[in-house]
Amino acid sequence: MKIMFKTPVPSPTTTRERAPRVRFTALCAGYPGRPVLHQLTAEIPRLATTALVGPNGSGKSTLLGALAGVIRPTSGELLHTGDLPPAFVPQRGAVGDTLPLTVRQTVQMGRWGRRGPWRRLTRRDHATVDAALDRLGIGDLAARQLGELSGGQRQRALIAQGLAQESDLLLLDEPTTGLDPEARERIGALLTTLVADGVTVVQATHDLRAARAADACLLLHDGRLAGQGHPGQVLTTAALAQLWHTL
Repeated sequence: MKIMFKTPVPSPTTTRERAPRVRFTALCAGYPGRPVLHQLTAEIPRLATTALVGPNGSGKSTLLGALAGVIRPTSGELLHTGDLPPAFVPQRGAVGDTLPLTVRQTVQMGRWGRRGPWRRLTRRDHATVDAALDRLGIGDLAARQLGELSGGQRQRALIAQGLAQESDLLLLDEPTTGLDPEARERIGALLTTLVADGVTVVQATHDLRAARAADACLLLHDGRLAGQGHPGQVLTTAALAQLWHTL
């Protein structure tokens, strides 16, 4: 098993932008006594949105965890070609409502990777947090408790935490699940803007509308790759019917 974070040799911008942001070959991963991913080989294109699609239990969250470095692959090769570690935004349910955290404190946690949880934040750290809050339109909620927010507001706070990490790779686990249409559209528009600003986005999603709006798609089934490519080619009626047995 091999994991590499590789800074590319300087080359023309156009060449680098064509290179994949992440490449994995024969990737296997899972949990003690429970393998989940089996021999996955695919690429995550740079400066694009990639949707991970598949039924519950297909391995979407496990793949995100492996890409984020939270889950260590058991075999295969995983190559990151960016300069920065990825920013990982878990599902809303993974962050407890009962934690006594304000929105600002939640976003500030995104700076811990650079600063450490017990060191005082610098002026630049605070400016980065303010910029992330403003980017998500939640600056006026900074003093509110995270558990008091609506689902859409809470999800924006978690994405702001990801942005505060200042990574060029943003990994999102079901960012729009349970949100109303307006909140889903707002987050979808934000992700499009982030890609235009130089961020590679990977999101696990059950939202076929969001998946079809992505630049690329990986279709998973039982921890194996059932399809990859442009969503229009991957998310066909036949492929979806085979995976879910019904539309």
